[in-house]
Amino acid sequence: MAVGRRNETARDGDGTAVGRDEAVRERALAALDLEAKVRLLSGQDFWTLPAIAEIGLDSLVMSDGPIGIRGVRWTPDDPSIALPSPTALAATWDPGLARRAGRLLGAQCRRKGIHLLLAPTVNLHRSPLGGRHFECYSEDPLLTAEIGVGYLTGVQDLGVGATVKHFVANDSETERFTADVRVSERALREIYLVPFERIVAAGVWAVMAAYNGVNGGTMTEHGGLLRDLLKDEWGFDGVVVSDWTAARSTAASANGGLDVVMPAAGDPWGAALVAAVRDGTVAEAVVDDKVRRVLRLAGRLGLLDGVPPAVDPADRPTAGNGATVAHEVATRSFVLARNGGDLLPLDAGRLSRVAVFGALADDARIQGGGSALVAPPHAISPLAGLTAALPDVEIGYAVGADPRHRLPAAGGVQWTPITATLRAADGRVLYRTELDRATVRWMGDLPDGIRPAELASIELSARYTPMTSGTHRLAIDGFGLFTLALDDAELFDGPLFDEAEEPDAVFRAPVERRFDVPVRAGEPVDVRLTRRVVDGHAGYVLFTLGHRGPVPGRGDAADAVIDAAVLAQTALDAAALDEMLLDETALDETALDEMLLDEAARVAADADVAVVVVGTTEEVESEGFDRTSLTLPGRQDDLVFRVAAANPRTVVVVNAGSPVLMPWAGEVSAILLTWFPGQEAGRALADVLLGRAEPGGRLPTTWPLRPEDCPALDTTPTDGVLDYSEGIFVGYRGWRAEPLFPFGHGLGYTDWGYRSLTVETGPDGPVAVATVQNTGRRVGREVVQVYVGPDAAEPDRPVRWLAGFAGVEAAPGESVTVRVPLPTRTFQVWGPDGWATRFGSYRIEAARSVADVRLAVGVDI
Repeated sequence: MAVGRRNETARDGDGTAVGRDEAVRERALAALDLEAKVRLLSGQDFWTLPAIAEIGLDSLVMSDGPIGIRGVRWTPDDPSIALPSPTALAATWDPGLARRAGRLLGAQCRRKGIHLLLAPTVNLHRSPLGGRHFECYSEDPLLTAEIGVGYLTGVQDLGVGATVKHFVANDSETERFTADVRVSERALREIYLVPFERIVAAGVWAVMAAYNGVNGGTMTEHGGLLRDLLKDEWGFDGVVVSDWTAARSTAASANGGLDVVMPAAGDPWGAALVAAVRDGTVAEAVVDDKVRRVLRLAGRLGLLDGVPPAVDPADRPTAGNGATVAHEVATRSFVLARNGGDLLPLDAGRLSRVAVFGALADDARIQGGGSALVAPPHAISPLAGLTAALPDVEIGYAVGADPRHRLPAAGGVQWTPITATLRAADGRVLYRTELDRATVRWMGDLPDGIRPAELASIELSARYTPMTSGTHRLAIDGFGLFTLALDDAELFDGPLFDEAEEPDAVFRAPVERRFDVPVRAGEPVDVRLTRRVVDGHAGYVLFTLGHRGPVPGRGDAADAVIDAAVLAQTALDAAALDEMLLDETALDETALDEMLLDEAARVAADADVAVVVVGTTEEVESEGFDRTSLTLPGRQDDLVFRVAAANPRTVVVVNAGSPVLMPWAGEVSAILLTWFPGQEAGRALADVLLGRAEPGGRLPTTWPLRPEDCPALDTTPTDGVLDYSEGIFVGYRGWRAEPLFPFGHGLGYTDWGYRSLTVETGPDGPVAVATVQNTGRRVGREVVQVYVGPDAAEPDRPVRWLAGFAGVEAAPGESVTVRVPLPTRTFQVWGPDGWATRFGSYRIEAARSVADVRLAVGVDI
């Protein structure tokens, strides 16, 4: 049964009901003139398709995912669940859990009035430098496909459409609007198209055409891939929608297989497409096919009168509690990469002092940047999570190293309240709400009831009561025309953007402007940041009021006063010290870094265990650009070395959506990879560190020891062309050197024995049957990975490739048997005549990772 088509499939019996639905769609199509048909194929604004009351058609509403539902307007009073990143979801190796995540997001869509979710992203981890790596699942097409099918099934279980993207070979961000990917037909079929093919077969309702080109043809115009392969060969009956602003032609995109152009701004269809039909450049039958597809989608969503929705409201499953699902996905995704001396899990009863380090420990990066961003109801940092989980343990904290190039958004108990106010030109309040952090961000509509023409300004205001005297730093981070005032003093009034930049580029990489201000401890100041609204920018807004307090150190004059007071055993003159702190100039950055690192080493030395949180920032890992290095930003590597030297019981928590280099990997006791862990980050981390939950993750992609070992690294096109010269040897398939951590790697808190492996003949081909036993002392979960490879080396195929997997849970001493089908495609290659089985002898392997094979048997195909 196709995913999300219950009613259509169930009514197939004599075809009467299905025929009736088709008849309704045909009558609706016949009632539309050419202009109305074409109007239905383009966005009427940023997120929606138009309603046509005459045929009983409601407006279709779309929204970004993939970890939460942003919605079509700025609604800070209606936050979105923030699940862990897609890399984290794939690290669970659990399609069932992916389905539960999809159901949760489907329910969120229904609550926010969203009909079509623009997710999942199933492009591959070709290069670890890919800026959107965190938003994709894996370097392996089969794992990507299985997690993607689970996700879309869950979304469509709720009667909400999923949109698989970005079709196809959109695996990096550099020159993403224009890059032409040159890739062999075999690599396309065996690697990059596999997740899309599997998801289309599972019944996805929409596909998004990518920005890039493939083999000389822009994807929004690529008739060979959109029309001939996707629609004709695979039988896709849904809608192909452009990525936002990706469609740049009229006749070529219409004839190439694109069905819907988004958004309204820059639409190349409209009157131009009407004219193309009338002059014969585009056949009206081509337009009619697109309209039929839109009407079919509308019917599935319950937006077309006379056609019952694909999922009856009475059949929609419950979605579960958002925080509970977010927490489970996080713990199940965490990969325990190293656990020297079985340091983890920690015994809370034997802890008296825990030291925590890193800027990201207090300001966790819970999600990736770009269109994946949502505003969650809360975000639990690692420091907060550990503090709550260990109420009787002293928690020490030191920044140690701060990799953030931008000041963090103002927030916390010293900033109360933070208020966002939308005003008309005459100063009238149109909308007001309180925020946890001083950030305003949206792409789409204004809050309900506000007309764009009314809005003249957006104001962030707050009262700040500093705890420390000295030079504080404020920042405007964003694009637009701003005024910044402290009390009654104006600090800035002017523009903050490059006029030559495209709005999309500015939105993804805004400008920051900083201001140093002296303040005294305990004396409140009022801060107000106002962004003026000009025509064309009301629905595309991003700005932040950043703040950082004085550096955690003192200059020579203040040191002298304090040292003298200590020696003389006299009281400090607080007023005099305040004046010195206010007057001192900023420390040299290198000196400050060293001071922070020294402080971290001192704090670490006295702790029972040290927890160092390191990771990437939005400046180096985000949609819109590729990474330039796999090195952790800032002095974070130095921080790990210093802390590990001071305390041998050091755990490093890596808060990054994609691989980073770890020159210190052999110097620390434990390494836990947590990806971008979502809103429950700190609570999930505490539960895993303390053994209340097992780190269930396995690597969905290889983590390199050295960048040059990666089979594919460069993401920069040459003269507009990005050559996938590695062919099918992507990820672990092409790895020649030993990586830091191999694909599929992940430790748990128990041990497993692999007892037997056989291959049986099933109705659809061979089936690998493996028995494993929990040989440890805790209940645990294992992912049994089945790989296949030719018995004799073949130069045009990898040594082994993932053929299937199964998750098992078992109590100590318990054995579990799993059956993993090996479909015909497992043993096929793509050639000039299409798919063909390559007969011969194969190894079937049961493994804990691609580099840790436990059992193997031979089979002849």
